[in-house]
Amino acid sequence: MNLDHANIVTSDLDTTVAFFTDVLGFTTGPRPNFRVPGHWLYSEGQPVVHLSQATGGVPAARVSPRIDHIAFRIADRDAWRALLERLHTHHIDYQLNTPNDNTDLQLWVALAAGLTIEFIIAAEPFQPQRQQP
Repeated sequence: MNLDHANIVTSDLDTTVAFFTDVLGFTTGPRPNFRVPGHWLYSEGQPVVHLSQATGGVPAARVSPRIDHIAFRIADRDAWRALLERLHTHHIDYQLNTPNDNTDLQLWVALAAGLTIEFIIAAEPFQPQRQQP
């Protein structure tokens, strides 16, 4: 089983699109003509992140869940370093965390209110310098 896509509802669609395209290198692509504005973001030709503009009230009979965060696993050290460079270039703050089991290094970006993006790479033997908040 593979992840098909994540749909993120955001109140700041422009900032969210810019993060995924400018920092992560995703591209915008075809999207059905839904009633709610949004974008489909593509990676390697696949629409993996769907963004929807947060709207006003939700009808009482409908529940509209939100994603707490999504996580991307970074395959190699060069890609990790390139991500760090792009975050610095775009002045995007992040937080690094090594879980107690020391198997992975996590990098967290609080992109917008209620939207956090996590990036993961194997921790050993790689230990980058931590950015101060």
